[in-house]
Amino acid sequence: VLFRSMKRLTKKEEVIMNHFWDQGPLFVRELRELYPEPKPHFSTLSTQVRTLEEEGFIDHKSYGPTYQYFALVSRDEYKERTLIGLIDKYFDNSYLSAVSALVKEEKITVEQLKELIELVEKGESK
Repeated sequence: VLFRSMKRLTKKEEVIMNHFWDQGPLFVRELRELYPEPKPHFSTLSTQVRTLEEEGFIDHKSYGPTYQYFALVSRDEYKERTLIGLIDKYFDNSYLSAVSALVKEEKITVEQLKELIELVEKGESK
Protein backbone atom coordinates (compact mmCIF):
# COMPACT_ATOMS: atom_id res chain seq x y z
CA VAL A 1 0.00 0.00 0.00
CA LEU A 2 1.44 3.37 -0.97
CA PHE A 3 0.90 6.27 1.39
CA ARG A 4 1.62 9.89 0.76
CA SER A 5 4.29 11.15 3.07
CA MET A 6 3.14 12.52 6.39
CA LYS A 7 4.32 15.49 8.42
CA ARG A 8 6.75 14.45 11.12
CA LEU A 9 5.56 15.10 14.64
CA THR A 10 7.50 17.44 16.90
CA LYS A 11 8.73 15.96 20.21
CA LYS A 12 5.79 17.53 22.10
CA GLU A 13 3.29 16.33 19.48
CA GLU A 14 4.78 12.85 19.65
CA VAL A 15 4.27 12.79 23.43
CA ILE A 16 0.62 13.75 22.93
CA MET A 17 0.07 11.17 20.19
CA ASN A 18 1.70 8.46 22.30
CA HIS A 19 -0.84 9.22 25.04
CA PHE A 20 -3.71 8.82 22.54
CA TRP A 21 -2.17 5.66 21.08
CA ASP A 22 -1.66 4.16 24.54
CA GLN A 23 -4.85 5.36 26.27
CA GLY A 24 -7.45 5.76 23.52
CA PRO A 25 -9.91 8.70 23.46
CA LEU A 26 -9.17 11.47 25.96
CA PHE A 27 -10.50 14.84 27.07
CA VAL A 28 -7.76 17.50 27.32
CA ARG A 29 -8.08 17.48 31.13
CA GLU A 30 -7.48 13.69 31.14
CA LEU A 31 -4.54 14.12 28.78
CA ARG A 32 -3.06 16.75 31.10
CA GLU A 33 -3.29 14.35 34.05
CA LEU A 34 -1.03 11.86 32.21
CA TYR A 35 1.88 14.33 32.37
CA PRO A 36 4.35 14.44 35.27
CA GLU A 37 4.76 17.61 37.30
CA PRO A 38 5.08 20.34 36.27
CA LYS A 39 2.08 19.65 34.06
CA PRO A 40 1.66 21.74 30.89
CA HIS A 41 -0.92 24.52 31.04
CA PHE A 42 -4.38 23.39 29.95
CA SER A 43 -4.60 26.11 27.27
CA THR A 44 -1.17 25.18 25.83
CA LEU A 45 -2.12 21.51 25.63
CA SER A 46 -5.50 22.39 24.15
CA THR A 47 -3.81 24.44 21.41
CA GLN A 48 -1.41 21.59 20.61
CA VAL A 49 -4.31 19.13 20.39
CA ARG A 50 -6.24 21.43 18.04
CA THR A 51 -3.11 21.74 15.86
CA LEU A 52 -2.87 17.94 15.66
CA GLU A 53 -6.54 17.89 14.69
CA GLU A 54 -5.99 20.46 11.92
CA GLU A 55 -3.11 18.32 10.62
CA GLY A 56 -5.34 15.23 10.46
CA PHE A 57 -3.73 13.21 13.26
CA ILE A 58 -6.71 13.33 15.62
CA ASP A 59 -10.42 14.15 15.61
CA HIS A 60 -13.00 14.80 18.30
CA LYS A 61 -16.46 13.87 19.46
CA SER A 62 -18.56 16.58 21.12
CA TYR A 63 -20.06 16.12 24.56
CA GLY A 64 -21.90 19.37 25.06
CA PRO A 65 -19.32 22.13 25.35
CA THR A 66 -16.38 19.71 25.76
CA TYR A 67 -14.56 17.58 23.23
CA GLN A 68 -13.14 14.10 23.57
CA TYR A 69 -10.24 13.63 21.16
CA PHE A 70 -9.09 10.40 19.53
CA ALA A 71 -6.32 9.34 17.14
CA LEU A 72 -7.18 9.12 13.44
CA VAL A 73 -3.74 7.77 12.53
CA SER A 74 -2.43 4.60 14.20
CA ARG A 75 1.11 4.40 15.54
CA ASP A 76 1.99 1.82 12.85
CA GLU A 77 0.51 3.95 10.07
CA TYR A 78 2.48 6.97 11.29
CA LYS A 79 5.73 4.99 11.40
CA GLU A 80 5.14 3.58 7.92
CA ARG A 81 4.20 6.92 6.37
CA THR A 82 7.10 8.81 7.93
CA LEU A 83 9.56 6.10 6.87
CA ILE A 84 8.29 6.31 3.29
CA GLY A 85 8.55 10.10 3.45
CA LEU A 86 12.12 9.97 4.74
CA ILE A 87 13.19 7.52 2.04
CA ASP A 88 11.53 9.68 -0.61
CA LYS A 89 13.08 12.91 0.70
CA TYR A 90 16.59 11.77 1.59
CA PHE A 91 17.19 8.75 -0.62
CA ASP A 92 15.44 9.84 -3.82
CA ASN A 93 12.72 7.21 -3.20
CA SER A 94 15.36 4.43 -3.35
CA TYR A 95 14.89 1.80 -0.67
CA LEU A 96 18.15 0.21 -1.82
CA SER A 97 20.01 3.46 -1.10
CA ALA A 98 18.38 3.66 2.34
CA VAL A 99 19.40 0.09 3.23
CA SER A 100 22.89 0.66 1.79
CA ALA A 101 23.27 3.71 4.04
CA LEU A 102 22.25 1.62 7.08
CA VAL A 103 24.87 -1.00 6.22
CA LYS A 104 27.51 1.66 5.52
CA GLU A 105 26.82 3.39 8.85
CA GLU A 106 26.93 -0.02 10.57
CA LYS A 107 23.33 0.31 11.81
CA ILE A 108 22.56 -3.10 10.31
CA THR A 109 25.04 -5.92 9.73
CA VAL A 110 25.37 -7.90 6.53
CA GLU A 111 24.31 -10.96 8.56
CA GLN A 112 21.11 -9.19 9.67
CA LEU A 113 20.47 -8.18 6.07
CA LYS A 114 20.87 -11.80 4.94
CA GLU A 115 18.46 -12.89 7.71
CA LEU A 116 15.96 -10.28 6.53
CA ILE A 117 16.25 -11.52 2.92
CA GLU A 118 15.61 -15.09 4.10
CA LEU A 119 12.50 -13.98 6.02
CA VAL A 120 11.19 -12.08 3.00
CA GLU A 121 11.81 -15.07 0.74
CA LYS A 122 9.86 -17.26 3.15
CA GLY A 123 7.00 -14.74 3.07
CA GLU A 124 7.42 -13.75 6.70
CA SER A 125 7.99 -10.35 8.24
CA LYS A 126 9.47 -9.22 11.55
